[in-house]
Amino acid sequence: MEYNTEREKIVISEYGRNIQVMIRHLMDIEDRKQRTEAAYFIVNVMAQMNPQVKESNDHMHKLWDHLYIISEYKLDVDSPYPAPTPEMQKKKPEHVGYQKNNIRYGHYGQYIYDVVKKVKEMEDGPKKQAILINIANQMKRDYLNWNRDTVNDLLILDDLYKISGEEITLPMETKLIPTNEILNKPQNQQQQSQKKKNNAKKKNNNQPQAKQNNPNRPNRKN
Repeated sequence: MEYNTEREKIVISEYGRNIQVMIRHLMDIEDRKQRTEAAYFIVNVMAQMNPQVKESNDHMHKLWDHLYIISEYKLDVDSPYPAPTPEMQKKKPEHVGYQKNNIRYGHYGQYIYDVVKKVKEMEDGPKKQAILINIANQMKRDYLNWNRDTVNDLLILDDLYKISGEEITLPMETKLIPTNEILNKPQNQQQQSQKKKNNAKKKNNNQPQAKQNNPNRPNRKN
């Protein structure tokens, strides 16, 4: 008996040992045309064994790359794609980098900063005031996503003042969306819906049911 631990290591385990044996045998075919036809056949089998690869747009290119990798880059066939090299596989991707936006109040996000910057350019008036109140309400929602307990409206107004570079102020008596409404709104809607269903059931149960005649008893004539 031969154990798997004593066999050749599988290069890509998703395709199993049989595919690897087929590719090894593929390199023993001397005729290039026959070898290429056999390679196309093996790639189709690989596609059936690993269907999740089809989710990507370049799935056929990946399958051919896997074919070369399993052959340890020794395969010589007429591939529809350029053959990969070991250096290409070992090459590390470029670093994406981090955002360089220095946001003091990160829980509000860059979007709030950008909107406040645009609003600062608007002329004073009712429209600007309404937009500022909407921004403050959104800031309160963002704050409660970060801290689910509570928040004072004056804190939100003060943060708006600081984010705007101390150029935008709202009156201290400005009333924002109540904290309970922000935190419990989905739950209240669900409770109201359930309450309506319960009331409908009670109403149906209280209605008198029509008396039904016994089919086994003859109707009495007056």
